[in-house]
Amino acid sequence: MTLELREVVSVDIPVPLATVWPYVREPQLVHRWFGWDYDGLDDEIRSIFAAEPLEAHDVVGEATIHTLTWPHHDVLTARSTVSLPGHTRLSVTRRSHQGVSTFDGIRDEVDEGWIAFVHQLAFAATVHPGEERRTLSAFGLDAGTPGDRLLDNAGIAGIRSVPVGGHVQARRPDGTLLGGTIDYMTPMQFGLRLHGISAIYFVIMETPAAASPPHGTVNAILSTYGLDDGTFAEVRDRWDHWWAASMPRAAATS
Repeated sequence: MTLELREVVSVDIPVPLATVWPYVREPQLVHRWFGWDYDGLDDEIRSIFAAEPLEAHDVVGEATIHTLTWPHHDVLTARSTVSLPGHTRLSVTRRSHQGVSTFDGIRDEVDEGWIAFVHQLAFAATVHPGEERRTLSAFGLDAGTPGDRLLDNAGIAGIRSVPVGGHVQARRPDGTLLGGTIDYMTPMQFGLRLHGISAIYFVIMETPAAASPPHGTVNAILSTYGLDDGTFAEVRDRWDHWWAASMPRAAATS
């Protein structure tokens, strides 16, 4: 029986394979892109990237191919070719949705995680090589009703009308401006490369109301690099106030 696989995410990283591959093998480098900061992150990284996968290497024609394969059939592939020197194609494939417990017929949370994390890896490897990451995150925020939506209140709803590669500028509730470039967009999430005191990566992940009633939810991850403690504290304070001021009325008063 042939196992049916789906490509979940694929990105071109303008960095050589020899540089990219350690980002999925060395825990300290995995920490710069995988997930978000929480007390159990280091243990999760060691479990997922050191203990579970089978590593393989191959050369097929002009392509050098490195793979990690997990027992549940997730496969991460990093590929370089002679025709495109200095670039690595990184992709993740997963088994079909049939019988997969993370898929409710609407949204697969593991798919969504891989999409965000692979783009975070590309950002870390290209924009901030050699720098450690600190993140801010918010999960399960009430998406709100059509007339009182969280992302509208946060000033970033119009981003979905901008093509990938386009520049955006949004005004937060406190009047400050948020500027960046659309890095990727899928039906349930998007990523921004923010401009400002430092290049920062911002991911918004949406869960529709059908999967998380009554209104759906929003998750947000902000990856920062190279900020001193004082600057990071300022960013965290602005982050907290941003979401608190953007909450839909029903959620803010419940």
